[in-house]
Amino acid sequence: MPRPPLDGLIDDIYYLEGAPPYARLTLPPAPSALLIVNLGAPFRIRAATDLQTAEYADGCVITMRTRALEFGYPLRTRSVGVHVKPWGLAPFLPMPAAELCDRPVTVEQVWGRPAVAELRDRLATAPGPHEMLTLLEEELMRRLSETAGLGLIRHTSSVLAATNGAAMIGDLSVAAGVSSTHLAKRFKELIGVTPKRLARTYRLTAAVFAIDPAAPIDWGDLASGAGYFDQAHFGHEFRAFTGLTPTRYLEARRRFLREHPGHTLDGWPLPTD
Repeated sequence: MPRPPLDGLIDDIYYLEGAPPYARLTLPPAPSALLIVNLGAPFRIRAATDLQTAEYADGCVITMRTRALEFGYPLRTRSVGVHVKPWGLAPFLPMPAAELCDRPVTVEQVWGRPAVAELRDRLATAPGPHEMLTLLEEELMRRLSETAGLGLIRHTSSVLAATNGAAMIGDLSVAAGVSSTHLAKRFKELIGVTPKRLARTYRLTAAVFAIDPAAPIDWGDLASGAGYFDQAHFGHEFRAFTGLTPTRYLEARRRFLREHPGHTLDGWPLPTD
């Protein structure tokens, strides 16, 4: 767990090295953001609107997304990364988060080439993973900046998270003492999406986490338990976020479990292959 005040922005800092069990991952929209400093061979990312994949040598910054991304690993990978809360990248970005929505960028594009080259060199020559995680945490602490409106967005987003997206946006703006327009503007600036979009993402993510791939699924019960009007509404929302039907998603999860027993996927990415 990162130390305060990073713990209010970041879920975890991790180190990844070796041969991944999958060549490509589909990353559906989720209530999270991602920062990766790459130390190995380049990886590739294809956004939903792109025809071609783009190569990322130094790493990447991915804010809250509205569409699935395809993430391609090299044969062997080595990186240090940060799983970030939806609002957590804002204090480290020189631009509004909305400019990066569904547009992954390199770390150089955010922090500049000289600074990132120095950081990557220090990480690559660190004695071990623990020291590397500490170095990245210290870099984040050093870059932490005051961000207007962050308290408002963090509180409102936390209510959406606690209710799995069921809280009424209008009620949240009234409780915060701001207009719905002001709240939506701040959300776009600091998270990259509107409150309504974040609520939809929390709701779908909660529904997906309720799926046990090893057990029979009653899709109607799951949909109503997650607060969807009916199973058709859930299916439409699922396809809009992932490009897959719920049953196709379940098939992919079950195939992965068969092919990689004992391995768990972080969150709800899916192997593309």
